[in-house]
Amino acid sequence: MTTHLKPEAFEPGQMIRKSFGLKEEIRADLQRDYHSGIIEGIVANGNRLTANGLTFYLASSFGFCYGVDRAVDLAYETKQKFPDRRIFLTAQIIHNPRVNRNLKEKGIEFLGDFSKVGKADVVVLPAFGATADQIQMLKDQGCVLVDTTCGSVLNVWRRVESYAGEGFTAVIHGKYYHEETQATSSRMGCYPQGRYLVVLNLEETDLVCEYIRRGGDRNDFVRKFEKQISAGFDPDKDLQRIGVANQTTMLMSESLEIADRLRRALAERYGETELNRHFRNFDTICSATEDRQNAVKELAKKKLDLMIVVGGYNSSNTNHLAEMAVTFTRAFHIEDADCILSRDEIRHKPVGSFETVTTAGWLPKGNLDIGITSGHRRRIR
Repeated sequence: MTTHLKPEAFEPGQMIRKSFGLKEEIRADLQRDYHSGIIEGIVANGNRLTANGLTFYLASSFGFCYGVDRAVDLAYETKQKFPDRRIFLTAQIIHNPRVNRNLKEKGIEFLGDFSKVGKADVVVLPAFGATADQIQMLKDQGCVLVDTTCGSVLNVWRRVESYAGEGFTAVIHGKYYHEETQATSSRMGCYPQGRYLVVLNLEETDLVCEYIRRGGDRNDFVRKFEKQISAGFDPDKDLQRIGVANQTTMLMSESLEIADRLRRALAERYGETELNRHFRNFDTICSATEDRQNAVKELAKKKLDLMIVVGGYNSSNTNHLAEMAVTFTRAFHIEDADCILSRDEIRHKPVGSFETVTTAGWLPKGNLDIGITSGHRRRIR
């Protein structure tokens, strides 16, 4: 029986974060859309399968984390709960084309114009979260909000808000254009003294460290980071006290190195004894991201002939797994099985590229050891 929610059950603009209690009602849909008996069998066999001279090694940790699993479940429950209402997503619920396609086929649409929703509509916030301004706008519109924001992302939000409260600038290791980093940096705007700076990599971090140590041309710095800083950012003042955070799906080793370089720069500028007044750091890489990256490191010990990395091309999590894989073997980042065109040809996205290519001769003849991992793919239930 379909469960309906009475319109008066929630206040206008109220946010729902918990399950609707419809796990059993959606179980069949989830099994149909995401379950794999083959993967289940490989896991049962110690994450290994040998067939026709090919030995496949499945990473010990792969696929959906708890937060993404919860987001997908809650989106399916939302459709079950509100079968007669318009349901929108503010953005892709996760960076996985299959998941977003499945939700669209269920009638859940992407929200283009926020002003077009009303009290009768339901809006789902994705696992990455949404910006503070977007959330407030939707609350003002009075629609029902279903918040699937990952708990690890919420933890980062709490961390940067604590920095703002103490008068520290949040230096965020992330991609400034990524939904999660945009949502995180927006939390600083909730505080009059809130400031942020987003750094993508070690190269950008070194530029920041150099300014901390020796100063520089303020205008040049602002131009360099113009898309990555809060309004009115002044490096001469706002780099005196910093707290480090990160997009939860970044490469863990790089995030740790970024924090260490910033710490050393501040120690050189102000001295070790004064460091507590100028530096804050709490590791905010989520445990699932760390587990998946460590699992790829374990696969590297097997001297594989090649790696297949499965997941959305715009998935930060999956892209970093591919970056790790190419350091020890040939690796192919594909979105799904349809990318394997034949034994001779594969369509994939090379590391560092934004475009896909088709490669011939990707699967050599003979006995091969092949590693497999995935970012945002459905985990076995």
